[in-house]
Amino acid sequence: MEFAHEWILEGFPATRVLNIVSVQRSTYYHRLSHTSVKQVKTGGRPIPGYSRTKKGKKVTDTKIKEYLLALIEGEEAVYGYRKLTKSLKKIYQLIINKKKVYRLCKELDILMPQREKKQKHPRKLARNREVTAPNQLWQLDIKYGYVLSSRRYFFLASANDVYDRTIVGHYRGTVCEAKHITKMLQKAVMKRGLHIPDESDTDTPKLIIRTDNGPQFCSNHFRAFCAEQMKVEHERIPPKSPNLNAYIESFHSVLERECYQPNEFITFEHAYKVVDDYIRFYNEKRFHGSLKDDSPHEYYEKWKNNQLKPLKLTM
Repeated sequence: MEFAHEWILEGFPATRVLNIVSVQRSTYYHRLSHTSVKQVKTGGRPIPGYSRTKKGKKVTDTKIKEYLLALIEGEEAVYGYRKLTKSLKKIYQLIINKKKVYRLCKELDILMPQREKKQKHPRKLARNREVTAPNQLWQLDIKYGYVLSSRRYFFLASANDVYDRTIVGHYRGTVCEAKHITKMLQKAVMKRGLHIPDESDTDTPKLIIRTDNGPQFCSNHFRAFCAEQMKVEHERIPPKSPNLNAYIESFHSVLERECYQPNEFITFEHAYKVVDDYIRFYNEKRFHGSLKDDSPHEYYEKWKNNQLKPLKLTM
């Protein structure tokens, strides 16, 4: 009976143990409530006070603490409780879990201090800005499209200038990594005739690229591209705040309604051609209500020729 009770305390199913020792459940629980093996109600099952090796030998918690102290006096001193658990399993052949090792380490006061979680690249949050001309703020985002024949999605990464609404660059493909987006942005910067400011050029304001917190935009590659290669400022919007990227979100909504929904993309090549043609139409011909029914290209040309009244946008 006591043998069965010990195994049940270690976590083995009571029904299975009692069947093995041929003890009725009612007998066991009656004895449990009327004998010295009665459990003390502490809100959970009592701590056994030992673990077993793979060969079934009992090892007391006191002995395990000695093992832990011996480990941290050697090369394992750099280990936290998770790796100490692996060491106990490998070196001493113990059957033990990390929760128990954590408890024993805490009792010995040998827990490693927890490291502070740091973002790889601290996010520069988007804030309200005044935009008074093109090439001051570009918004960038990624949208998906669906190809029927392969039943797969493709990516469309688009960047638009919030002042004249031009889609200054776009990339489409079956994969979308940071390197694809930075190559697209590099072409857009060249097409717009922007120069990379040097350290002595403090008068020219930096182009700001605003994105969400997608993995492409949090990568080392994208950070290096913006900060070191192109000398542009990258800011990311807080989670669940698409209104701070409203212009590119608006374009993707129009794209969905006027390009994706009326077309069934048969192949990737077909999808890419339709998307390319639509973005060309959007930039060069499509009337835009907020641009006084000019196309983005026409509005941009009017700005370059000083044919527009000064305008301030706040976003």
